Amino acid sequence: MKTENNLKRQKTTSTDKTLFKNFPMVPRVVFGAGCFSQLGDILLPMRKSSEAPFIFLVDDFFENENFMAKLPLMFNDEVIFISAEEEPKTAQVDVLVARIRERYSELPSGVIGIGGGTLLDLAKAVSILLNNKGLAKDYQGWDLVNKPALYHVGIPTISGTGAEVSRTTVLLGPEKKLGINSDFTTFDQVLLDPDFTKTVAKEQWFYTGMDCYIHCVESLTGTYLNAFSQSYGEMAMELCKEVFLGDIPAKESRDKLMMASWHGGMSIAYSQVGVAHAMSYGLSYLLGVKHGIGNCLVFQHLEEFYPEGVSLFNKMMARHDVILPKGVCAELTQNDFDVMVNISLSLEPLWENALGRDWKTIMTPERLQALYEKI
Repeated sequence: MKTENNLKRQKTTSTDKTLFKNFPMVPRVVFGAGCFSQLGDILLPMRKSSEAPFIFLVDDFFENENFMAKLPLMFNDEVIFISAEEEPKTAQVDVLVARIRERYSELPSGVIGIGGGTLLDLAKAVSILLNNKGLAKDYQGWDLVNKPALYHVGIPTISGTGAEVSRTTVLLGPEKKLGINSDFTTFDQVLLDPDFTKTVAKEQWFYTGMDCYIHCVESLTGTYLNAFSQSYGEMAMELCKEVFLGDIPAKESRDKLMMASWHGGMSIAYSQVGVAHAMSYGLSYLLGVKHGIGNCLVFQHLEEFYPEGVSLFNKMMARHDVILPKGVCAELTQNDFDVMVNISLSLEPLWENALGRDWKTIMTPERLQALYEKI
């Protein structure tokens, strides 16, 4: 009987318990140079019918006949090439979803994302919105998705973002930059083929690799740290050191950075990122700064929070002759700074992980603006 006393007792018991998060993980993963050739075999049993296509969302870097010949296309499968020059947007997701719904009589058999974090996040978001009502902006936040996503596959062509393994898809919305964080966001299948990363430009390789490195620093020094996060974070950190400070063959470097990205993404599954990510979201929202370089622009000025991490970061930059842009925020108005500060401070879990429960007394809007002014 749910009497008043029983209800009180149930409420007390639930608040007394330690509630552990029951996170999903990618259930299937293939790793190895050349494993992309297995994609057709993997997709075949997942086809619902000849009228239910697979939708391939692909970085337009690969828009050529040689790559098209490698795609295991059947029936009415569609390839949509997308530029990764800008961060993925909620409106972009809505346009893609509307286009797919209008073009096909049946829901697709699945969505395959091929590219860096932008394409992987778009694939995750599109697969969610095809099976849920409303607009992408309605799901920015934590655990707002009600129905499972369509079957979706992630194939990273650059290493570092961790998007291939995370339960979030980070989007620029009309009011904020925030992820669709849900149990349904995680990919059903991932292919990790290091051969894809052979063509990555040096600066992009560094900036995206530093996204992984900064994941590790923020996870390993955060207040949310636990043995689960620590084990993945420490492994990713060691791999980053080998790749960016060691002297290893190119093939080994590609393999290890791809695994560093995977472990770095897992390290924040049960914890959180911190100051650099919170600040880079503001930069991205206002100025369109891409995530990898945005993290680097911020991280160089965070020695007071991550002294060892920044010191090692500086060594990595010097080792690879990377020079970051200056004066990015030099011409901003006070209103611009207010927008960035508000976007950044709205990411409360990130700040609590970085600075503890009293973070609001530590990171005031004035102090945060002063950090932005250094960039």
